[in-house]
Amino acid sequence: MPKSLDRLDRRILEELQADARIANQELAKRVGLSPAPCWRRLRRLESEGFIQGYATLLHAGAIGLPIQAYALVSLENHHPESVRQFDQRVKERPEVLECHSMSGANDYLLRIVAASMEAYEHFLSTQLLQLAAVRSVNTSFVLRTKKATTRLPVG
Repeated sequence: MPKSLDRLDRRILEELQADARIANQELAKRVGLSPAPCWRRLRRLESEGFIQGYATLLHAGAIGLPIQAYALVSLENHHPESVRQFDQRVKERPEVLECHSMSGANDYLLRIVAASMEAYEHFLSTQLLQLAAVRSVNTSFVLRTKKATTRLPVG
């Protein structure tokens, strides 16, 4: 059963998703609390696992990674050693931003960034396709992003 959040908890989470660097004084003001109770609520939200961490979001294109791809991966088999090798490769490759085990026709969905199409092809041919357990990789490239957010609807 999910832990319960009251209105103030939800407001705190909304404000933090908009600006994780907000000072406690300003956060308290925005949610209608004094600083001490706001700080206590924030610490409780962290300790109870509602807040996983804080991050700085970078613009991939601005740092030389303009290619974003989604790769559907199917494995030949699901033997524990095959899955372990795949999982290990994905974890160690910095260009793989996300890896999701999926239901349906494919086993995994990867979100990958690359400096160029050549860099993506190199990653594909020297990393993913070198794994004996990988049967196929079907890639779609992002042409234009219409919406991207990290904010969850907490309201």
